[in-house]
Amino acid sequence: MALRDLTQREILQAVAEYNRIGRDRFLEKYGFGPARSYLLVVGGKTYDSKAIVGAAHGHLADREPLAPSDFSGGAATVGRLLTSLGFEVSQAGPGLIVEELVNSLSALRLYRSPDGRVALYQPLTLLWAIGRAHQDLPRLAGWDETKTLLGDFLEHHGEQPRPHYPVTALYHAGLWELGGSWSTPPAHDSTQMGWFNTNQPASGLGASFYDLVRYSGEARLAAVEALVNRYLRDADCDAILEDAGLADADVADDEAPAGEVVIAASPIEEQYRRLCEIAARLNGNGTRFGRARQAVDVLRLGSARSAVLARSGGHCENPHCTGEAKDLTDAGRAILEVDHVQDLAKGGLDEPGQMIALCPNCHAIKTRGRSREKLRRELLVVAGQRHNFLWSQGTTPRTHNPPPADQGDDNRSEFPH
Repeated sequence: MALRDLTQREILQAVAEYNRIGRDRFLEKYGFGPARSYLLVVGGKTYDSKAIVGAAHGHLADREPLAPSDFSGGAATVGRLLTSLGFEVSQAGPGLIVEELVNSLSALRLYRSPDGRVALYQPLTLLWAIGRAHQDLPRLAGWDETKTLLGDFLEHHGEQPRPHYPVTALYHAGLWELGGSWSTPPAHDSTQMGWFNTNQPASGLGASFYDLVRYSGEARLAAVEALVNRYLRDADCDAILEDAGLADADVADDEAPAGEVVIAASPIEEQYRRLCEIAARLNGNGTRFGRARQAVDVLRLGSARSAVLARSGGHCENPHCTGEAKDLTDAGRAILEVDHVQDLAKGGLDEPGQMIALCPNCHAIKTRGRSREKLRRELLVVAGQRHNFLWSQGTTPRTHNPPPADQGDDNRSEFPH
């Protein structure tokens, strides 16, 4: 298999066949499903990009068509190939979904030094950029700004102030964008810095990545937890997350998308399970060298709280509720408060199955009302039932659970990413 051998000729031959036999027969013939991320645009018509590339491979001399499992799709492969051949590529839908983002973040190839140390340039850079998105800072920053701010961030957290290292690696991984009509930056360290200083590209997360972590609390939590749990188990996560602007109480909150931005929402069962799993995994990372990790606890509690809000469907979970607030939050969400059914001081647990979403009136009754003890007993049953139902209904998403970074791939890069 050699996708780089494809030319416009083979792509157009596949497009002609697609037009001749129709989309359904074409996809069935080559074993592909509809495009989920990117579409090829030819003559004003759109085509399933990965299926076209797979079929086009069969038009090369002495080659066979490629099956879906033979190569990956997305911006880093199919999108980049078609663009390099002069074709227009557009998004098939609202961009990334959370599962795809987590899988990409869990597959970073980090440099391992001869003494076994794993360099953290890439996860640190991604957390820095996710923090910028959460703070509504511009997606792309000029190179001088990136060189200064990201360089300081890297140096502050144990790496050399060489942002061109991780930016290049993340660009080649399809997670980073370099604005402008530039040639691909070199992969070798001896020429990288000169390339960036000469071309001065604007730099930042890819648009769909940025939008997802900018507006979706679920995506932001999943992305940060993936990086923390995969690569930063032994790092000072509190300092890193606080410095990145990701230790705030609102880190788990959704925000209303601006303009024409559309965010793909996970099915409720999948979202609930993912958030519960994040909270459970972070619960195991709550201490470091015997000290509490406050920033990690913010993520953990935020995940549990978001899971309960997702489970509520925007309504008070008290079955005896007599009236909810008619107004909404700035993000368009119902006005609900998440509380532990049993106070933590009395043995309550930070688990969604023992937490409840209540309207302000029911929360006041549960906290101060004369019937609060009876209500708490009922709410504990309700929370457990709703938790068990959603957990049993949800299909387990393919969340990452790889070994720690120091047990990962032994392949070494030419320079520390």
